[in-house]
Formats: sequence, structure tokens, C-alpha cells
Amino acid sequence: MDEAIEAGSLFVRLGGRQVLHGLTFTAPPGRVTGLLGPSGCGKTTMMRCVVGVQTITSGRVRVLGEPAGTPSLRNRVGYVTQAASVYPDLSVRDNVRYFAAIYGTSRAEADRALADVDLTDLAGQLVRTLSGGQRTRVSLACALLAAPELLVLDEPTIGLDPVLRRDLWARFHELAAAGTTLLVSSHVMDEAGQCDKLLLMREGRIVAEDTPAALRAITGTDDLEEAFLRVISGAADTGATEYPGGRSGTDEPGDPIDPMTGAIR
Repeated sequence: MDEAIEAGSLFVRLGGRQVLHGLTFTAPPGRVTGLLGPSGCGKTTMMRCVVGVQTITSGRVRVLGEPAGTPSLRNRVGYVTQAASVYPDLSVRDNVRYFAAIYGTSRAEADRALADVDLTDLAGQLVRTLSGGQRTRVSLACALLAAPELLVLDEPTIGLDPVLRRDLWARFHELAAAGTTLLVSSHVMDEAGQCDKLLLMREGRIVAEDTPAALRAITGTDDLEEAFLRVISGAADTGATEYPGGRSGTDEPGDPIDPMTGAIR
């Protein structure tokens, strides 16, 4: 398997509005790929396509060598949404231990997951009494228990303090070093440097796909937020659709493609 995720000519239209405009991109196995861009640019929709829960207009997405959404991927892909997916009337500890039992992992692993997201002190508290950010951390702890081959995280560090963000990113890199592929979205550009590869999005298009080092070199700045702005500014000034370092990751509409087989309809 050369790539953990492969997407080609991915179009999504919702409510009569084009949300994704022909995205083509890859994510390498055992690495942290960052999906960065402003709120509303299509990051969540793209992640839903990868997980296989989003209806696509045309294009194809393959995950771990299979079409996205294939039933056999359910135990191989973990997904943490922005909305917490845990039981509000159970305690933090009971939620995590419940999922540990489902995944066949030990209570010790459940306690480790709680410590990873800094929730040990709140373990006995009911989830419904937690803040939104704390509930998201409970969801993340549950997802970590499954030890998936691919972990898709939709803005997992939003609302977290700098120390916890640092610790979570350290944990993400530990997982990648052990072979897990991570796709992590954020609208905070200072997290871009934590990633092995970057997909920069704007208005439903991928405007750059590169490593942080290559993006810095091509744009002539060490500041990744400034690099992103220069990519946007350069495209606006020249009308170019191609990123200077290679393809922009956005295709023009063509023949519809079956998302499961990749065949032209």
C-alpha cells in the first residue's frame, strides 16, 4: 500500500451548492497529514468522504486500499467528530471503559487513554456536566482505545490549552511512529508545523499539498501562516490554479466516477 488515502476528482454538492471542487490528494501511511484551512472551507465534508459517511457527487476515495465506506474498514478506521460521540449520562471513566470492553482492551489501557487527554481528575464526573472541549476529549480517548490503522480527527485540539495541545500532538506522533496514519484537521495555522504533510484548503479547494519544509522553501518564509497567505495571494494575483510546488489538488469537473469502483459512469 503506497498511500493510506487516495482521492481523485472528488466533487460534493450539498443543497444545490458545490462544497468540494474536484479534490485530488493522498495521505501517506504511518504519518500525520494535516488538513488546514479556515472554518467553512470544506474540511469536515472532505473528512466525511474519507470515512465513507458522505454522499459524493462524483469522484473516488480509497482508504487503506479499499473504497471508502467499505464495511471491512469499520474496525480499521477511527473517526472523532467535532460533536462528541459519547454517552452523556455515563461518567467519563464508564464511557471509556465501555468502549475498551467493546474493543477488547484492558482497563489499564482505558486509564492510559484518559491520562493522554488529561481527564484523569474528571474520571468520575458525568459527561453531560462537562464543557464542550472536555466532551471532545472523552471522544478522543475512546477513539485512541481502538488502535485503528487510520485515525481521522476533526479539529481535536480546538479550545484546548497550550500544554494539553502540546501533549496531544506528542501522542499523535507516538501513534504515527507505531504505524498509525493520522488525518488531523485544524484552522489554527501554528499546528501546521506539527504535521509530516499538509493539505491546505480554501473555499472547497486544495490550494497546496506539500511538506511544511517544502512549503516554507517555495514561499520564502518560515512562518507557515504567512506561507499559506502567500499561496492564496499568488493564486489571486496570477489567476493560477496550480501550486508552485506541484499540483494544487483540485480538478475540473469531468465525467462522473463511481465512488466505489472508480469506473466512469
